[in-house]
Amino acid sequence: MATSNLELDYEFLPYLKVYKNGHVERLLGIDAIPPGIDSQFGVSSKDISNIVPNSEVYVRIYLPINCKNKTLPLVIYFHGGGFCMFTPSSSLYHNYLNTLVSESRVIAISVHYRRPPEHPVHVAYEDSWQVLQWVFAHCNGDGPEPWVNAHANFTRVFLTGDSAGANIAHNMAMNVGSGDPELMVDILGVALIHPYFWGSDPIGSEGLYPDKKAGVDRMWSFVCPSNPDNDDPRVNPIAKGAPGLMSLGCRRVLICVAEKDILKDRGRAYYEALGQSGWMGVVEIHETQGEDHVFHLHDLDSQKSKDLMKNLAHFFNRERTHFL
Repeated sequence: MATSNLELDYEFLPYLKVYKNGHVERLLGIDAIPPGIDSQFGVSSKDISNIVPNSEVYVRIYLPINCKNKTLPLVIYFHGGGFCMFTPSSSLYHNYLNTLVSESRVIAISVHYRRPPEHPVHVAYEDSWQVLQWVFAHCNGDGPEPWVNAHANFTRVFLTGDSAGANIAHNMAMNVGSGDPELMVDILGVALIHPYFWGSDPIGSEGLYPDKKAGVDRMWSFVCPSNPDNDDPRVNPIAKGAPGLMSLGCRRVLICVAEKDILKDRGRAYYEALGQSGWMGVVEIHETQGEDHVFHLHDLDSQKSKDLMKNLAHFFNRERTHFL
């Protein structure tokens, strides 16, 4: 690399460095595992690109090997990483999705969206929405991807994700509930795992952790420099003037929080606000004691990670009558 390429413009630690020539050096989630057959979990995966023309957007689809001709709940997963780190092929997420699909007996679609700082955060939302449109083009069994045509049950579609990915899942559900009859997207449930929601004024115990709070305070302004307000409705869905949660476009919501996560009070506040909004669905919350943000991704074999996985599997596989 030429000397000019090494001249640092700014850092956003511990996530990335940006050089004056425009090069972005990501510091986390840069490993990549190819799709294929995971014999340990009995799951096959493959990548599909060209969903958003002239972009790096792709999805990784996961399917249980022995599902034969069965249709399965369809889980659309948005990865976390502060909007700017990781991809579906990062080992952290590839291994987690293999486990999720094996334990839950679902077909899963893991979404790679374009990321800041090369692309402002609104592009991530737009890419994710384009992927949803691509997915639902298969609802009559005549879409471009055979696995989705053959195995996705479009009466049981779920959005989920962790951290920033949970934020995307929420915003996609708000889009679904916008009332546009041409959207043709039907979501049964949304599972928000340690969701990244924030706000300008601290709530709950946030003020007790000044170092953690400072890091979260600057996240939104980094990914959304055009509107760096932490009360932007996309990051603070219960802010004054935000669109009402009563229009959330699904019928069931599971919110998962962790006791030591500085974001936990935002998840609880979302739970309470949704329950009081007039939304006609069912919302529940699960808290893991003694654990921090996205602990489950880093230790899939721990008992608490397994308990969280069981809750998700149950959420995805309950009888439809329970969602009324």
